[in-house]
Amino acid sequence: MGEFVLGIDYGSTVIKAGVFDMQGGEKGVCSVKVDNTSPKTGWYERDLEGVWESSKAAITGAVKAAAEKYGISADGIAAVSLTGHGNGAHLVDKNGRGTRPAIQSTDNRAASYVERWKNDGSFSRIHPMNMQAIWPAHSLCVMAWLRDNEREALDKTKWILNPKDFIRLRLTGEAFLEYSDASGSGLINTRDRRIDPAMLDMAGLGFLAEKLPPLRYAADPCGAVTAAAAAETGLKAGTPVAAGCYDIDSAGLATGLTDESLMNVIAGSWANNQFISRTPLVSEDFFSTTVYAIEGYYLMLEGSATGAINLEWFVERFMEAERGLAKQAGKEVYALCDEAAASVKPDASRIIFLPFLYGSNVNFKATGTLLGLEGSHTRAEVIRAFFEGICFTHRYHIEKMASYGRVPEIVRMAGGAAKSGVWRQMFADVLQKPVEVTAATELGTLGAAMCAAVLAGACPGLPEAAKKMVRVTGRTDPNPGLFDVYTRKYQSYKRAIEALDSYWNEA
Repeated sequence: MGEFVLGIDYGSTVIKAGVFDMQGGEKGVCSVKVDNTSPKTGWYERDLEGVWESSKAAITGAVKAAAEKYGISADGIAAVSLTGHGNGAHLVDKNGRGTRPAIQSTDNRAASYVERWKNDGSFSRIHPMNMQAIWPAHSLCVMAWLRDNEREALDKTKWILNPKDFIRLRLTGEAFLEYSDASGSGLINTRDRRIDPAMLDMAGLGFLAEKLPPLRYAADPCGAVTAAAAAETGLKAGTPVAAGCYDIDSAGLATGLTDESLMNVIAGSWANNQFISRTPLVSEDFFSTTVYAIEGYYLMLEGSATGAINLEWFVERFMEAERGLAKQAGKEVYALCDEAAASVKPDASRIIFLPFLYGSNVNFKATGTLLGLEGSHTRAEVIRAFFEGICFTHRYHIEKMASYGRVPEIVRMAGGAAKSGVWRQMFADVLQKPVEVTAATELGTLGAAMCAAVLAGACPGLPEAAKKMVRVTGRTDPNPGLFDVYTRKYQSYKRAIEALDSYWNEA
């Protein structure tokens, strides 16, 4: 058996591949951009052949990097697995070729179905079974839009896949769904863990049941690398491939989320907050309850597209000169943001930022907003408001989760914001919870690699893989003296949302 595993992460902007040893050590990583198109306002798509080309390049690059740095050959890779974002639509014919471009998880074309199904009772009938909130790019809504607007593409479709399942199909020639992201799509009965034609028929989509491939758990075998795929990727033909898991599950695994003692906060493009339990949380007001990668557990998630991507927008639009200076100095421009935020005391500014540039947790029509600006304010104060506003959105989600019962007291943090010591301290102070971080920098590929390690027999299960491959490297404790300061600002944040709600609805 080889001593290494390969994890592949199909993200919203890039595809990454990483070679790891069985202790979680990173041996070679490659990231390749995936091109998106927007044929109409609010539509976001990508060509599936382009996805496969980017996947091949990422895999080839990771294998090459591992060979150059450590002398690891393809023969040394014992197994492969995958992770990826969910929802949208990846539709393929019997040959594994797309019947239309993939619809991305940021797409908005199916927004009308959200309101329609909530008004006609369809959502309330389906929810006890799929346990999912509905939103414009939710696969269930997207499939209804395709039924009504592009039925020909659906009729040509052999398999409806989630993103990572498409790459696995092209690697192995075999089609499978996997429980974690399949349950997040709303297309399966999460309560009973099965494909359910009767449930789908409640949305007028019963005919899709035969287009959903068999379901597998994260570490289950799902075929092996074909000779053709081996020739294109540099992998060895016959290398076994595990099912893999949803990207939120992968982040959970890679930060050690294996029982009910931890909460996972992922401050990246999305502001995700999650924990696991053997008892599912089922409420129409709760965002998502899915089958977790570890059998017997459910993953409870409250999140929205309100994360650190908002700060990335500010840096891209307003810090062009600083980006150049940072590059010349061999520094990250975000280090300058840390310095700016740290230079402003928590109680020195009343600026409120609502991080709704790409989505919202309160109103589909909400937009990003800065409130309280005065002529005396500096850019540093605005940057600090961005930091704080994103923290407040996480607190908003966590308080909602807590309203259903106790949530874990220790936070394992991941995502772009976790790299910032200033931001980690702010999270600890705003949430009043200790914040821990782990050694992994590529959580998606590591979580996928953990599934591969189990398939390869290096670990008996995913909890054991986490003990072996996850290492906590730091802990930030909250400052109790700042709780009142941040609570006052958080209350202002909530009042601002309430005050703007009618404006957004009228816009």
